[in-house]
This record gives sequence, structure tokens and C-alpha cells, in this order.
Amino acid sequence: MVQEKKLVQDVSGWLRVYDDGSVDRTWTGPPEVKFMAESVSPHEQFTDGIATRDVTIDQNSGLRARIYLPEEENPKFPIILHFHGGGFCISQADWFMYYQFYTRLAKSIPAIVVSVYLRPAPENKLPAACDDGYAALLWLKSLSKGESNEPWLNTRGDFNRVFLIGDSSGGNIVHEVATRSGFIDLNPLRLAGAIPIHPGFVRAQRSKSELEQPESPFLTLDMVDKFLALALPNGCTKDHPITCPMGSFAPPIETLSLPPLMFCVAEKDMIKDTEMEYYEILKKANKDVELFISTEMGHSFYLNKIAIDTDPVTAAQTSELIEGIKVFINKR
Repeated sequence: MVQEKKLVQDVSGWLRVYDDGSVDRTWTGPPEVKFMAESVSPHEQFTDGIATRDVTIDQNSGLRARIYLPEEENPKFPIILHFHGGGFCISQADWFMYYQFYTRLAKSIPAIVVSVYLRPAPENKLPAACDDGYAALLWLKSLSKGESNEPWLNTRGDFNRVFLIGDSSGGNIVHEVATRSGFIDLNPLRLAGAIPIHPGFVRAQRSKSELEQPESPFLTLDMVDKFLALALPNGCTKDHPITCPMGSFAPPIETLSLPPLMFCVAEKDMIKDTEMEYYEILKKANKDVELFISTEMGHSFYLNKIAIDTDPVTAAQTSELIEGIKVFINKR
């Protein structure tokens, strides 16, 4: 007699975990938003000014990335290494929400975007996703040295202008990868900057903004608590260095060798207070950091294609964010 598995965790329509350890990531929320979490197939022919392909970074681990190549005639493009969000538990590099934003960003700068397919928790507890992000940076270094080859990057990429960017929990990975890179020689690659966008920096104790700011489609208290409980190593709290790099368990930020940062915050983000705590510590440590605030916006608003298409304010703030990133990159 087959025993029916029991649901032990359900996170806001995004994910269900069962007592046998299996995970179901089928979207069970409103069907009208499901398209944003659907995969977009790669297309090596240019469509609306962008071509995309999926490549394997590491044959042994199977680590992959999606590459966005602009159709511009620039001899060499800056390279943006992207880490997607999802609370370390959901989403992947080929989802429409990332495709619609990063095709637009790649064309606007213009730049090549390399988006990593990060291993998800709970099957792969942290620091697995951070290890994947770091492995992708080391792969770019191997390309820059001619030790391996990826035609789009080797012929069109400028390894002297490599940037990290990440959405939400991907912003945590930006910090982690930037921190690790400060301990090694990346030459001839140059890490020119890092752009954490609404990073998932939190503490075990609720912040004022968590208690007072409205929840958004991309961030609820349920998601913050349950995703991080599933992602963090067993026995750890949100004060872990990956989720709380400004905390006492993390290396002091003044001791870190970090690239210039563009730190992006949304005015109505639930976790704004702890994000700003990180920013203030960067400033106090005399790090090279620019603050970019999106007014009247919530967490990861720029990934919400429905809001971009229907709300002029969201559309305008998304355009301003893209322009801010473009300015940051093009002056380095």
C-alpha cells in the first residue's frame, strides 16, 4: 500500500515541500501572473535586438548560464554577471520576468549579460547558490586567460569591465561573490563594479519596515521567513553572514576588498531598513558606494511586467533604474 506523502511547507503559492523531501514548484497563485514564472526558450537569432543562448559552465557539476548578446556593432561589450532572485528557493535564469528586464538592460547599456542557473534550496542549502555564482566568475576569468572558450564572450566581451548584478537574494550573492573575489587575483579580468538590487539583507529580529511596509507580489513576510528557513544551513538563523552581512557573525565590512557598488533600494520595500543598515556600514567603512532609491516602489518592482505595462509610475521608475545602471557601468 502506497502511503500518500504529506505537505510540510507551503510558501505563498510558489513552493511546497513534502515529508519525503520532494519539492513542488508549480505556481498555484493567480493564473494571470503565471506567465512571468515561465521559461523563455533561447534564441540564437536576434529578436528585438537580442540573441540568447544557454551554455554549460562546468561539465562536471552541470552548472549553466544564459547569455544575452546585443545586436549593436560595438567592438567589445562590458560583461554583466547576473544572479537571479527567488529567496534561494525558486526561479531560474530563463524565467520571463528576468528575460523581459535583462534583454532591455542588455540593449540599453549595451552589454552582454550572463545569467547563472543557480541551484535552489532546500535541495541545495546555502552556500550552494553562492558557490555557483563564484564558479561563474572563475569561469569568466578562465575565458579572459584563454584557458577556455565561449565564442560570444571571447569575441565580443570586454573582460576589463566585468560587473556583478543580482535581484533580491541574488543581491546577497553579489555581496558574497564580490567578497570572495577580493581574496584572489582575477587578472586579466577586472571586476569593475557590483550592483545589488533590493538584496535580501535581514536580521533574525523583525525590522520596523518589515512590520510597517506593505507586502508586495514579490515579497511577503511568509516568503522571507519560510524561504530563508529552507535555504540556510540547518540550525542557522537569519543572522547568518549570507543574509546578514552587516551582522556580528559576518566579516567586518571595513576589512573587505569590494569593487565600487551601486546599491539599489526601493522606498516601500519591506526589508528597506536592513538594506539601509548595510549601506550605512559601507559608507562608514569608506567603501565606494552610490545609493539609488526608487521612490514609491516595492521589492523587485521592475520584474513585474504587468505593473510595468499598466502603471505609468512603475514604468517610469523601471526606466530610471535602467538608466541609473547604464550610467554606473558606462563611467567605469
